[in-house]
Amino acid sequence: MAYLENIRTFLRVYELGNMSAAARDLRISSAVASSRVSQLEDHLNVRLFQRTTRALSPTEHGNLFYRGATKIVEAVEEAEAEISNVTRSPRGTLFIAAPIGMGQRLIAPSIPAFKAANPLIDIRLRLSDRKVDLTGEGLDAAFFLGVPEDSTLKIRKIADCARVLCASPDYIARKGAPESHEDLASGAHDCLNMRYPGAPEFQWPLQTGGGLKKVAVRGPFESDHGDVLTEWALAGHGIILKPVFEIADHLSSGKLVPVLETEPPLPVQMACLFTHRKRQDPKVRLFLDFMVARIHAALDGKAAQGFAQG
Repeated sequence: MAYLENIRTFLRVYELGNMSAAARDLRISSAVASSRVSQLEDHLNVRLFQRTTRALSPTEHGNLFYRGATKIVEAVEEAEAEISNVTRSPRGTLFIAAPIGMGQRLIAPSIPAFKAANPLIDIRLRLSDRKVDLTGEGLDAAFFLGVPEDSTLKIRKIADCARVLCASPDYIARKGAPESHEDLASGAHDCLNMRYPGAPEFQWPLQTGGGLKKVAVRGPFESDHGDVLTEWALAGHGIILKPVFEIADHLSSGKLVPVLETEPPLPVQMACLFTHRKRQDPKVRLFLDFMVARIHAALDGKAAQGFAQG
């Protein structure tokens, strides 16, 4: 078991490219992570990483061992999954990612209930609005909104979520409400946009009388955190495009007001990504079945605000 843990530690160090980051991810100290890699190197009698004070990079032996070690760990995990399936007591740790808004409002609240029902499974939830690398980051599943770029991954669709363009009453009083998508495209309005490394140009898909229009928009502020955009909109700094579930409370209270309702945004797909191998893992299936049921219940509770089930 110690040898297997050494291999798992090596894999995370290799994938994250940093000893400290791997240690944090594995919930161990940097000293323990370093010791495990050193023990593995001693056992193999090769150097797996080149270490300097500023960087850590795999050696040729490290690259070679990574390919084989990945197969070893996958084989062990598949065997454990088969045993768990037979005993009907799935166990282990799940690494799950989700966008911040979805994670805070729909995923995180249900995790304690899942843990209570499945005490042998631990959850590590990572929230980020950036695109995640499912394989490279060692994730078991990743929730997302939109269309995935990697067609090799498996997708479980959850729902089509209604979206809305909205702004604060202060913004509308100051700058007026847009009357058509052309008002947004012309730059007459301040649009608050999501931006993260590698993000595409901003285009809001609006359903107009002339069909679907992808409207290029711009504005004074950008952020890689969806809730920051909401706070800016509440403060009167511009118009946001949001799934209704993220801002339902603000819409109900009147702190945010829908605009351009004659040309509404296209609904966005809510789904979960996982690899083909993870699809066979009973604890992954158990978690997704549990969470999808909880999400559907939450969306049903907001049906009056425009949700459409997938």
